[in-house]
Amino acid sequence: MSWEILIPVLVFSPLLGSVLNALFGRYWKGFSGPIGTSLSFISFAASVFAYLQFHPLERQDAQIVTLFNWVDVGNFKADLAYQVDQLSLFMALIITGIGSLIHLYSIGYMKGNPGIGRFFSYLNLFVFFMLHLVLAENLVVLFFGWEGVGLCSYLLIGFDTHKENAAQASIKAFVTNRIADLAMIGGIALTYWLSGSVSFITISESLPQAKFLLNALPFVAICFFIGAMGKSAQFPFHVWLPDAMAGPTPVSALIHAATMVTAGLFLIARLNFIFILVPKVGFWIVCIGTFTAFFAATIGVYQNDIKKVLAYSTVSQLGYMFVAMGTGAYVAGLFHLLTHAFFKALLFLGSGSVIHGLSDEQDLRRMGGLKSQMKITWWTFLLGTLAIVGAPPFSGFFSKDLILEKAFYFHPVFFGMGIATAFLTTFYMFRLTFLAFTGKSRVSHSVHPHESPWTMTLPLVILALGAAFSGYLLVPESLGGGIDFLEKYFSPVFAKGLLYYSQQKGALEVHHLSHELELLLAGLSLGAILLGVGIYWFFFGRKEKLPLDESSYTGWRILPANKYFIDEIFKNVLIGPISALSEFLSEVVEKRLIDRVLTGTGRLSGGISSLLRRIQTGTVVDYAFLIVLGTVLILSVFLWRGI
Repeated sequence: MSWEILIPVLVFSPLLGSVLNALFGRYWKGFSGPIGTSLSFISFAASVFAYLQFHPLERQDAQIVTLFNWVDVGNFKADLAYQVDQLSLFMALIITGIGSLIHLYSIGYMKGNPGIGRFFSYLNLFVFFMLHLVLAENLVVLFFGWEGVGLCSYLLIGFDTHKENAAQASIKAFVTNRIADLAMIGGIALTYWLSGSVSFITISESLPQAKFLLNALPFVAICFFIGAMGKSAQFPFHVWLPDAMAGPTPVSALIHAATMVTAGLFLIARLNFIFILVPKVGFWIVCIGTFTAFFAATIGVYQNDIKKVLAYSTVSQLGYMFVAMGTGAYVAGLFHLLTHAFFKALLFLGSGSVIHGLSDEQDLRRMGGLKSQMKITWWTFLLGTLAIVGAPPFSGFFSKDLILEKAFYFHPVFFGMGIATAFLTTFYMFRLTFLAFTGKSRVSHSVHPHESPWTMTLPLVILALGAAFSGYLLVPESLGGGIDFLEKYFSPVFAKGLLYYSQQKGALEVHHLSHELELLLAGLSLGAILLGVGIYWFFFGRKEKLPLDESSYTGWRILPANKYFIDEIFKNVLIGPISALSEFLSEVVEKRLIDRVLTGTGRLSGGISSLLRRIQTGTVVDYAFLIVLGTVLILSVFLWRGI
């Protein structure tokens, strides 16, 4: 099968599912899920075939597939075109593969929901936009997908239109991302102005010749980084992601854990030839990523909503990935993106299975003892927990420790913060797991816990396998592996950026730790894990001590328990003054000043018109008199001026 057929099938199959469900979903509610899921799986199959035909370990160049010229205004041109290379195929496989499993899961989770057709229409539409984002050949197509996934996020968070919190959360997510996207637009405009193109390949090839572009690169990189911060929920743009949990759980798994929130990381990876040339911006990426990872983890410790814990965990893990991207360790960041997609999707879907089995209960304090009634969910969730905390030999152990190793190269302080974050991650994840599945049952007597249907448990099992074994794609030599599949796989994507760095800055310094030091760092990470689970079990788990309500904490615990009052600060410092200014402009400036001026002008015109209207009598004698009078007045003026 040729590229020209594969790529449109890959991209437009989800759009077909979205259109069909939008038009006919209300009439065939029983078929909405299977149709949307089938077309998502067709897109995944096309991704697999494209991967096999591309031969990523052998090919060094990207394949461009152009559908048509999209924008042609003056000198500005942008095609609806797709860039097929190792990076875009990697992301497409994650999006369509995990996305298809979540579609299948949604059939069981959304069963009986009156809006199921609308739900699958939105879900398919999201996959369509996400594929445009990662397959884009130029910044315009990427931005089309970028804004499209933001729209779908808004629609899916607010899917339950009868819930006020869902409506508010959807608006909050949409507005927060639009603020960051202003910087994204600035980055695109600057890039076009300086390079004369929006095509990734053309931009990268213009770097060695464009001295002015090189001088402006820090501003370009900062703009794109701010855009990435918004989409990937980095401090201070993190506030939208926890509230986004108001949407259905499959939405949380697909959009807010496995795919859309990683778009910022993908953007940095795609524009690596820019970011690698501005190490000062990279330093700030590391700082913000490190702070976000630790900051979000401290909040996660005090959350009692099962999905809110996972939401702050997602923010924290994204911080890890930004640390890797800031240090220039793009492969390490993408490696953790992959493993995180498996275990975080697994954990969110596992939490959805718990919520489904408990009739929509999400409070951890009203759970407990579920492992006997929900065995598949229990074992898969436990495996996801072991993977996210980085317990060997599961996937998170390899990807997280690789990032910590890169952080140690950068500066030991960042490594120490990463270890502290790993400790907190272990604490709150085992807290969640033990509270939900072990100990005495605290479930209401009116609720009868039960295992989910096979459409929900099968994706859990498949994702659990990915969470267990995906880490073996990159095993360090110090652990006896020496498997560097991902390093070889991505080398063509990042080769040009490394070449430009060596031309402008000199050879990039490559750090190689001794096997002993690598094992020591891994040992410290493992020690943080054991300490985290040990402290939780000793002080809380064995006593089955339940967490307090957020309002019950005193002292310094008030801060993380109340999310450091960031939302309140934004409300009082930013939103409040802006709202007050808007009200002043509306009530005073517009209604009392502008409206009165305009109304007065209209009344004045009306008065003058009323006077002038009286001379239009329709009588010939009156008009003759006015002509004579006008003639006399004109002659009088001429005589008075001496003409």
